[in-house]
Amino acid sequence: MPSDTGEVRALVITGYGLNCEAETSYALRLAGARPEQVHLSELLTGNRSLDEFHLLAFIGGFSFGDHLAAGTAFANRVRRRLGDSLQRFVKDGKLVIAICNGFQTVVKLGLLPGLGGDYQTRLVTLTNNDCGTFQDRWVRLRFNPASPCVFTQGLAPMDLPIRHGEGKFVALNDEVLDAVRSQHLVAAQYVAPDTGEPTQEYPHNPNGSADAIAGICDPTGRIFGLMPHPEAYLSPLNHPHWGRQKLAGCLPEKGAGTALFENAVRFAGTHLAS
Repeated sequence: MPSDTGEVRALVITGYGLNCEAETSYALRLAGARPEQVHLSELLTGNRSLDEFHLLAFIGGFSFGDHLAAGTAFANRVRRRLGDSLQRFVKDGKLVIAICNGFQTVVKLGLLPGLGGDYQTRLVTLTNNDCGTFQDRWVRLRFNPASPCVFTQGLAPMDLPIRHGEGKFVALNDEVLDAVRSQHLVAAQYVAPDTGEPTQEYPHNPNGSADAIAGICDPTGRIFGLMPHPEAYLSPLNHPHWGRQKLAGCLPEKGAGTALFENAVRFAGTHLAS
């Protein structure tokens, strides 16, 4: 079980084609957590338990080669063998961040959007980009100040990289989309760099997501999924325009993506690990 020292223990699930464990662990460590990389098989066999941790990261990559649809096979394994443990983790109010393939996985699990406290029914999905191709580029995001999302509180607009072929956010029906909107669960949106407003225009909206949705949370704000990669912008030198920023005298001290992890670890340290 987690200690009572205030140390935040973070689980980074690895294996079966996932490939962002190093940078996600580094992001959590920079934010002050104690991350541990654990292969999914160790959890499925019961050698390790979700109960040991305060924060769970479903990371990016290409689990099971994206066969059947991105995140589907991984979600099926988790649901069958870890479903009860995951539901208990959520019920205990612990934190979940799901990035790219992780976001695809948690929507397949029904963990997001969690309307009405239902964390098992699939109400939204992430499907093929409208452009029909894999996208690897940087995008501009803005964050919803009205959202309960723990991870995005107080964040200014930022640039983050995306790299996916199935990132288009689609809801089951208009009622679901309206509920996501009205409960302020849209935590992050793609915006046009020149206006700062949400856009459906490619390439600023790289996949055609409804309402330019880049990330959503559940009603508690403790589960957050997004397609862009905050763990890939931890150093100012990660940004493609860092040279220009340096010449202009506006190179930041650290990459903007760090702030999402700092918010999470600060919250967990106060509310979960104390």
